[in-house]
Amino acid sequence: MKSSKYLADAAMKALLYEVNVHPKPGLVDPTDNSTHLDMDVFTFIDSAVSLHSYFEEFAQAGIDFRGNDLRDLFKSIRPIGVRAEKAMFKATDNINTHKGAIFSLGIMLAACGYDYDNIQLTIKKMLQGLVENDFKALDSKKNLSNGEKMFLKYGVTGIRGEAENGYPTVFNNSLPYLKSQADRDLNSMLLNTLMVIVSKSYDSNVVKRGDLNSLKEIQKYAQNILNVDGCSNSEGTKILDEMNKYCNKYNLSLGGSADLLIVTIFLFLI
Repeated sequence: MKSSKYLADAAMKALLYEVNVHPKPGLVDPTDNSTHLDMDVFTFIDSAVSLHSYFEEFAQAGIDFRGNDLRDLFKSIRPIGVRAEKAMFKATDNINTHKGAIFSLGIMLAACGYDYDNIQLTIKKMLQGLVENDFKALDSKKNLSNGEKMFLKYGVTGIRGEAENGYPTVFNNSLPYLKSQADRDLNSMLLNTLMVIVSKSYDSNVVKRGDLNSLKEIQKYAQNILNVDGCSNSEGTKILDEMNKYCNKYNLSLGGSADLLIVTIFLFLI
């Protein structure tokens, strides 16, 4: 069994690694923040540092859990997530840097704490019925989140659906890919892994700022980069530059993909 500190350290590293990967189209990195002018790398560092103690709490909740129904473990970590979000907003002057990452890392940390050898199965048991429970009675709700709006408009379940299914994009695609890239420099490894995620996942952040066609275009760019063996050769660099210009032109955010990259890095580190 891994200690809650070990797991929390890996989660915090994952946040810091992700923001430093560059150049990331539609995301904040050390070279560009064109599509997120209200934040920069330092905002993300402030946010990450504010979350460490909550990451330990998520992991410890999994370590300490003795119940028979793992849905109760998920219920027990939701209040930790609420407190973590408040700490994040305080550290960033009310800028949403890591709301999605708190949700996914909270689940991962609790699952790792509970059963380190069966992380995906534990997640599926924890989140049984999540989409149904979270999306019922949306018609009568006043302040809808982006995910809830996307569900009503397009019928997509977003990160909740990904989570309830045990993060298939991560376990089936991005994590095996990242492991296969171990002979490259870390920045190229992680940038290419982001392209795998973008090509395979439904990023509701892209759809929110653009539409379904924007998402298809972004997925196409990512797949084309992978088809030429990644971002680090001249062909890949050229397509990546075009992808970046496209994101900047239409002010698109790949925030959902960034959250899945964070989760992938976390699992890779542990």
